[in-house]
Formats: sequence, structure tokens, C-alpha cells
Amino acid sequence: MANHRRCIQTLTQQLFKSNLHPNPPPLIQHLRTLTQIPNFPLKPFNPNSHHTLSNPNFNSSSFNLTTYRHFSSDNNNESEEDESEFDDDDDDDDEMEMNSVSCVAKREYTPEEKESEAAAIGYKVIGQLERSDRVFKEYEAVFAVIQIGAHQFKVSNGDCVYTEKLKFCEVNDKIILNKVLMLGSKTQTMIGRPVLPEAAVHAVVEEHALDAKVIIFKKKRRKNYRRTKGHRQELTKLRITDIRGIEKQPEIPTPAKKVEKAAVAAA
Repeated sequence: MANHRRCIQTLTQQLFKSNLHPNPPPLIQHLRTLTQIPNFPLKPFNPNSHHTLSNPNFNSSSFNLTTYRHFSSDNNNESEEDESEFDDDDDDDDEMEMNSVSCVAKREYTPEEKESEAAAIGYKVIGQLERSDRVFKEYEAVFAVIQIGAHQFKVSNGDCVYTEKLKFCEVNDKIILNKVLMLGSKTQTMIGRPVLPEAAVHAVVEEHALDAKVIIFKKKRRKNYRRTKGHRQELTKLRITDIRGIEKQPEIPTPAKKVEKAAVAAA
């Protein structure tokens, strides 16, 4: 196919040059008669004749314009069309994602909407942490299974958990986690159906952070399509301060074992 293309290009170039030559060779004359290319004499260029208003005798047929045509296979054209379609689809997806992100960022919530959204996730903000507050207690032998959004955690007093970012709370906010699925201690266990209504877990927001980057790579073979993106999930760090809704028995201190001293034999 490449050889045929080169032959056609050389023939068209020779035909173009023959129009400028007054006495072309016989082969070129024969080709000219076959292709029916008229032999118009070229006139010298006049800079004042390019404007039709100033030169009313202008005749566009006196110019011989030749065009070059590039040949290509149908398979390449189809692949280029498919690639352009995939690129257009990807651009449309990116535009839709950007529009959705911008819509979420511009939305303003009322206090009632914030409370309802937070209750659906499973928490409630009760205020800022003050310097005089003594919310952190010693470890207690009690555990709870809580649900935040679509995730469940088993926590105890003083534990630290990372959840997906909670939208309506700031650092040092005191929150109550209402969706308690189970409570347990050394003497009893309480299981909700599915939630324990009188149980609650108190926590403090310590920070908002980003998780490690995750690489998303997409590829479509034989389409020259590759896309690489990175994502870092927004997280919220919570410190559990208290678990309420179950009886807490005080720990009985175990007596220290007396070290028996070996009797030293009298010398």
C-alpha cells in the first residue's frame, strides 16, 4: 500500500511540473491526455489583481489549482473514530463529576437539615470541648458496637477510631453516637434489635485527615486509552470518652501476693 501511495504522489508531482514546462516529455503528454488535465498557461502574479473590485476582468478559471489527497486504510479511520468517541465519553464523565462536586460544595444546609443528616449518619453534636471539661476517664471494662454511616466499630473507653469525614462537626466538638448495636461488660451483654434506644457513646473529634493515596488506573486495549487518577479519602478521628447504658461494676483490687522469704538456716 505504501508503494502505491508513493507512485501516485510522484505522478501527481510530475503532472504539476509539466504544466509549468512548455514542452513536456511524451510520457507526461500521454498521462495528461489520460487524466484530462487541461494545460492552462500560468500568468505572472499581479499584486493589484487579487481584489476583484479593482480588477473587473479577473477570471478565476485562469488559475490551475492542484490538490493532494492522502490515502489511508479504513481500519485506521475506524480506530481513530472509536478513540475519539471514547475520549469524548471520558470528557463527558469528567464534566459530570466536576458539576456534581461543585453542586455539593455550593449547597448550604439549614440547622434542621444538619441535625437530620447527622442523625441519619448516627451522631449528634452537643457543643465545643472546654478547658474545664474532664471528659477523659480511666479505662473501664465495658465495650460497645456502634454504627457510623455504613461501618461498624467495636470500641471501649479511650479508644481512637477513624471514620469517613463527618460533615457537620469541627475539631474539639463533643458528639454523641446514637446507633449502638451492642453493649457488653464482664457480667452482662445487651444486644439491640437492631439498636439499643437508651445506650449512647460519647466521643470527641480530634482531627480531620486524609487517608493514603489510592491509584485508579483505567485502560482499554487497542484503543490507546489510559487514564491514571489518585484519590485520598477524607477521614475524621474520634476519641471515645464514655459509654453509657450499661451497669458498670467497680473493679475489685486484687490483693498483692506476699513474697515468702526463705528461712535462712542458722549458721
